Amino acid sequence: MTGLMRIQPMVQDLADAIAAALSIEVEIVDNELTVVAGSSCYSHKIGQKEEMGLLDSDFLYARTLRSGKSFIVSDPISDPDYDPSSLEGTTPEMAEVCSPIIMDNNVIGVIGLVAFNPEQREQLLAKKVAVMSFLQHLSRFLAAKVAESEAVDRLTRVSNELTTILETIHEGALAIDASGIVTHCNTIAEKLLKVKRESLIGQELHNFWPDTPALEVLRTGEEYIEKEEIYQTRGRRNMHFIVSVRPIPGNEQPGGAVVSFRDISEARRLIYDLSSTAMDYTFDDIIGQSNVIKKVKEQALRVAAGNSTVLITGESGTGKEIFARAIHKASMRENGPFISVNCGAIPETLLESELFGYEGGAFTGAKKEGKAGKFELADGGTFFLDEIGEMPLHLQVKLLHVLQDREVERVGGTKKIPVDVRIIAASNRDLETMMHENNFRKDLYFRLSVIPLYIPPLKERKEDIPALVELCLKKYAPTLKKEITIVDEDAMECMLNYSWPGNVRELENAVEYAVNMTGVDRITLSSLPPRIREIWAEPFFDIDLPLKDRVRELERKVLKDYLDRYGNSFEGKNDIAEKLEISRATLYRKLAELGLQGK
Repeated sequence: MTGLMRIQPMVQDLADAIAAALSIEVEIVDNELTVVAGSSCYSHKIGQKEEMGLLDSDFLYARTLRSGKSFIVSDPISDPDYDPSSLEGTTPEMAEVCSPIIMDNNVIGVIGLVAFNPEQREQLLAKKVAVMSFLQHLSRFLAAKVAESEAVDRLTRVSNELTTILETIHEGALAIDASGIVTHCNTIAEKLLKVKRESLIGQELHNFWPDTPALEVLRTGEEYIEKEEIYQTRGRRNMHFIVSVRPIPGNEQPGGAVVSFRDISEARRLIYDLSSTAMDYTFDDIIGQSNVIKKVKEQALRVAAGNSTVLITGESGTGKEIFARAIHKASMRENGPFISVNCGAIPETLLESELFGYEGGAFTGAKKEGKAGKFELADGGTFFLDEIGEMPLHLQVKLLHVLQDREVERVGGTKKIPVDVRIIAASNRDLETMMHENNFRKDLYFRLSVIPLYIPPLKERKEDIPALVELCLKKYAPTLKKEITIVDEDAMECMLNYSWPGNVRELENAVEYAVNMTGVDRITLSSLPPRIREIWAEPFFDIDLPLKDRVRELERKVLKDYLDRYGNSFEGKNDIAEKLEISRATLYRKLAELGLQGK
């Protein structure tokens, strides 16, 4: 029996968990090309041979086993070295990323993520670098589990080698004898438990870890695999682990057990890194040299160094989430996850389970294994609660408990789960008024607004508009395959005098519109959205001018707008004459009279 097949139940549980978390199919084979585990599309193949068992073929898994290299197949149908049997049927494989599972420099198997529809294929290939990194983490984890399993098999025969073996496991590990006394402890266990191994070895396990399932395993002989457990340090701080306990065979009762555990936040962070698509922002990405925006950036940068809760307020579209991400990136938590939830975008009935998670069977439709909430996923990082003013009052109470106790309780659960998160909240509503109207809890408001940060609207920092317009042009012109770097003076003047109720978001949309609509190599007044240029289109001449001069100015404005739209070329002027229903000679004469011939 191969190493992976020896731990087949655990490998299958891992395959199911990955498939559920990433919405993609998973297949794991051993070094004999036997399918050890797989998600729904592969479950019927467990125990069968992949690639007809031809280890010397050029098919994907056989190549991976021989070379020890990872592979990405973006189009299996056109790949002559892809197993043709995998492409048969109504749902052929459309893309695959696979990685070898290596232990002691030997390839002991292959793990693959497979796409069966266009959405899965796009996700897999768009994030192939993150996917490959994720698979390498999983491969090391499986190799460690195989090493651990083999270590358990050898414990009864080679006790003096146990410490060395446990040190090769990439997670905390303790060995106990049949009486529950610790006999071995690896370095990672020391770090996770924050206790020197000299203080652990020789102790009864229940003295410092009273709720561990290890003692029950000693009694029943049944292994305990990949369960979430709370461990309380001597400083009374709770730590959240994923724990496995495997018995060491004895005569009638187990001769001992190996307890392996790891910080749950590491597993969550892997899922977050793969599923996250949001960009990282720094304070350099926040454009503006106005005094008001420079002052806010300086305040936010000072705030980033601490761990206090921040409340960001300001009108919609001012960039509150960008500030939150910049604070996270400048903080000591930058390597942790940044989790964002818009409280106004999630139905009230789902918001509680989304934030706090739920236990299996907590409600109809709940997953039997339960689900971690966003607070748990943010452990070790920053949790951004946007539109906090939309949060229902009964959830405000639960949020207050998280802020006070740094613990969450899942829906339908009774255990307190410790979370180490920094909370940044944001709102475009007047929370103080809501508080006085009893629509927002006073105690929560004061907990959230430890560090208040107000983002000024665009109308209060109009000197930043040219730089923002330039940035938007650099973003949209290449996308639309246009070379536009200039904004006409009157177009810029129009934008400087517009009130921008939608703030930076509206400005960005306006520039994108203008880039689409302009027919020349610059942004003109006529290419701006109508709602913006119509406000600018006030009387442009002195009301005391004679009728003849008013008509002349009106003609000049009309012709200039048409030149902006169609250009100054021969073909452009032909189009203008046709649109205005005048002859080309009349057009050229009027352009000369009005001083527009060279425009």
